[in-house]
Amino acid sequence: MDLLKDSDLLNQLGPLLSAEAAAEAPGAGVEAADLEQAVWVRLLERGPAPAPAEPARWLRRAVRAEARVARRRARREIPYGCRPGNAGAAPEEALLHGEDTRALRSAVARLPGRCPELIRALLSPRDLTYREIAGELGISQGSLGPVRSRCLGCLRRMLASEVAAPRPRGRER
Repeated sequence: MDLLKDSDLLNQLGPLLSAEAAAEAPGAGVEAADLEQAVWVRLLERGPAPAPAEPARWLRRAVRAEARVARRRARREIPYGCRPGNAGAAPEEALLHGEDTRALRSAVARLPGRCPELIRALLSPRDLTYREIAGELGISQGSLGPVRSRCLGCLRRMLASEVAAPRPRGRER
C-alpha cells in the first residue's frame, strides 16, 4: 500500500504530526509549521515506497529527526545582528568589509525576478519572520523556502563567477 495514496491514513496522521511538531518545535528553535512541512517533504521523498509498518512511529521519528537537523543548523548559523562587524576594526578591515557589502548589494540588485526583494527582506536588520516576508512580498509562506533557495543559488553562482578562483597549488591567476 502506498502511503501517499491512502488519504484516510494521511488524514489520521495529520493531527499527530501537528501535535508532535508543536511539541518538538520550541526545543529545536523553529516554528511547528516548518517542522510539519519538512516531514511532509520527507514523506514525499519516499516516493511510491510501501507504507511503513507503523506509520505513527515513523512519523514521530521523522519529526524528531527533522528537529535534530534544525538544532544542528541553528548551532552552525550566526544571527545576522551578531556578525563580526567593523566596530573597533582596523581601517583596512573596515574598508574591506564595506567593499564586500557593496559587492553583495550590487549582486543582489542584478538578480532576476523577485529575488532582489526577497534577499533584501532576508537581510533586513528588522529580522523578519517567514510569515512577515511572505506578507510583504505577496507570496505564500510555503513557497518562500524554495524561492529563497533558487535566489541564493543564483546569487552564489553570480558571486562565484565574479571572484577569481585560485589556480591549483594556491597560485592566483
